[in-house]
Amino acid sequence: MSGKKSPPFISFTVNEQMVDAAIVSFVESYGIYAVLGTAVAGLLYALLLIRQTLKHDEGTEKMKKVNSAIMQGSKAYLSKQFRSVLLPVAFLAIALYFTASAQTFDVQLGRAGAFLMGALFSGSVGYIGMTMAVKGNVRVASAARRSFTEALKIAYRTGTITGMLTDGLGLLGGTIIFMLYGPEKAFEVLLGFGFGGSLMALFLRVGGGIYTKSADVGADLVGKVEQGIPEDDPRNPAVIADLVGDNVGDCAGMAADIFESYEVSIVAAMILGLAAFPGSVMGVMFPLVVRAIGVLSSIIGTYVVTAGGKGGESHDAMRAIKKGFNVSALISTAGFFLLSVYYMDSLGPFFATLTGVLLAVAINYQTDFFTSKKFAPVKEIAKSALTGPATVVLSGLSTGYEATVAAILLIAAAIVGAGMFYGATNYALVSYSIALAGIGFLTLTGNNVSMDAFGPISDNASGIGEMAGLEPKARHVLDELDSVGNSTKAITKGIAIGSAVLAAISLFNSYFDIAKITTLSLNDPMVFVGLLIGGSVPFLFSSVAIRAVSRGAISMVNEVRRQFKTRPGIMKGTEEPDYGKCVEISTAAAQHELLTLGAIAILSPLIVGFGLHEYALGGFLVGSIVTGSLLAIFMSTTGGAWDNAKKLVESGEHGGKGSDAHKAVVVGDTIGDPLKDTAGPALNPMLKVINLISVMVVPMMIAYKSDMLVSGAAVAVCGAGIVWAIWQSRKTVELK
Repeated sequence: MSGKKSPPFISFTVNEQMVDAAIVSFVESYGIYAVLGTAVAGLLYALLLIRQTLKHDEGTEKMKKVNSAIMQGSKAYLSKQFRSVLLPVAFLAIALYFTASAQTFDVQLGRAGAFLMGALFSGSVGYIGMTMAVKGNVRVASAARRSFTEALKIAYRTGTITGMLTDGLGLLGGTIIFMLYGPEKAFEVLLGFGFGGSLMALFLRVGGGIYTKSADVGADLVGKVEQGIPEDDPRNPAVIADLVGDNVGDCAGMAADIFESYEVSIVAAMILGLAAFPGSVMGVMFPLVVRAIGVLSSIIGTYVVTAGGKGGESHDAMRAIKKGFNVSALISTAGFFLLSVYYMDSLGPFFATLTGVLLAVAINYQTDFFTSKKFAPVKEIAKSALTGPATVVLSGLSTGYEATVAAILLIAAAIVGAGMFYGATNYALVSYSIALAGIGFLTLTGNNVSMDAFGPISDNASGIGEMAGLEPKARHVLDELDSVGNSTKAITKGIAIGSAVLAAISLFNSYFDIAKITTLSLNDPMVFVGLLIGGSVPFLFSSVAIRAVSRGAISMVNEVRRQFKTRPGIMKGTEEPDYGKCVEISTAAAQHELLTLGAIAILSPLIVGFGLHEYALGGFLVGSIVTGSLLAIFMSTTGGAWDNAKKLVESGEHGGKGSDAHKAVVVGDTIGDPLKDTAGPALNPMLKVINLISVMVVPMMIAYKSDMLVSGAAVAVCGAGIVWAIWQSRKTVELK
């Protein structure tokens, strides 16, 4: 560190070099233990919140009965899903052992074990987060009978449990692997950890999305449009399946989605950190310590969220949530600055990381503008309902296309900005700076996941209030929380997509380093063919996901119609619907397509890599990232805009509930449901699965490049696997 100069605005009263050396020595000797302790602190905070949540009462017997049905359906679905993916996960763990064949036995074993750990952690975040969300739902509904402040506190802190599990387990896994294998070997093992988390997130995201939208579409089309009954009306046979879907989709699915982005971004940053700072651990330690700072700031920020105001009561939930987010952002930003100056001896890492934080804020505002009913785009869609569903669809598509351009420009600006601030002329440093932007983007993961889980928790609490017939005051409190929850869900969907794009780009840069590629020439026909194939994969993936929702919705609509027709006592309130049948239909719809979508994500890069080799695979990755990002943003934003246009009309605009305009926006919302909650979000883990499998297997592809027998056999087996999976997907299956 000799010859190092401190910034001109910082002065020391002792020898600068001695102070600098002491700081570096302390961070590199003891920093990893501090990071490990921070991860454990995050998990202990989650346990504290679990105890606090469970102390609150569950309300009346009717509320408990409704919540018990939601819990049974949620657990039954996830248990079945975990059983269905157990065999593929075990097979892939064995396969990953051999992908590290060029390494030592400990790395081979470590990669396979880390894959299982990543899958376990990702599944645990989803399962525990969903379970606590269901337990918190009824307690929020009960608290709403007493106080808005109490209901908000329970809802947000229950969501924070999932947020801190994401933070704590993500940081814990990466830190343990780094401590066991050291900076030179850790990234090889961490690739398995990231892949395990990404694969499980893919299954949870896709399965949960298909489940919830099969139920939601069926409940809306028959309940709202045909029968004219309110949302969450206990007479609707699909209402319990709909409420279950909120938990398995928005809680379990989203938590696992952000968890794997959290994992993957740290993996990419460590790989690129070694390349950017050869012979030093600084590039690896910096992102780990940044993550630890983020965990601590999230603990503080989430705990200060309260609706207390003058007189002890305020009904501005969004203001309280933003207050907590801002507190966390300020603490973490100050920590990044000090770490960058005193450890990295440069403000470059600080600005690169800060770029990610600023991008997260910009994405929040951009998503809010295009999806909130307060602004012109959604108001225009709602107004178009006066002329029927066709103009609602056209207006929504236009809004989605425009929003996609805005979001991509923000992400592009962040990438350029990060590179300019730190090493603009050095490719290794530019790649590292982009990875740091991804680290900064997900620094406040605890806050982001808390905001996301708050949405389905408040939504379910409102549904329980409707079904249990709570008094008007409590229903008003729950409606207010539900309205804020819709906004926080839309915002965190934007965060999830942005994190997926940055993580995929960072992994792509890692691919260059591992494959020993310096550039991709677009005038190379094989590269261009790879780009075209990669660009088409997100479309195929989305097609299968949307078709799965369509099939599930058709079965759900037929079942709900059958119950209304054959059991007239349901509409009179003298007979209880068969909720269990609808839960079974959603579960079957979700399970049917899981392996097909997994096969597309895992096998398609293997076909290109073994068949057309590493340069074509590089083009394949570029194509999948570009079209996958565009599609994900478009589908999520368009669906969110249609959803809030419906809510705007339901609030009394353009005729209100039951009007022709309302029926028109319900059609738009129904079309948008599988876009914003199934296909769009599922592209996030798909992009990372594709990139991770490419990074792990490309050394083997290069090794067998000249062996036509091995390469041809790999292409034939993988190609047959995809064809079989798609053929199975297209088969008409009766969902019972």
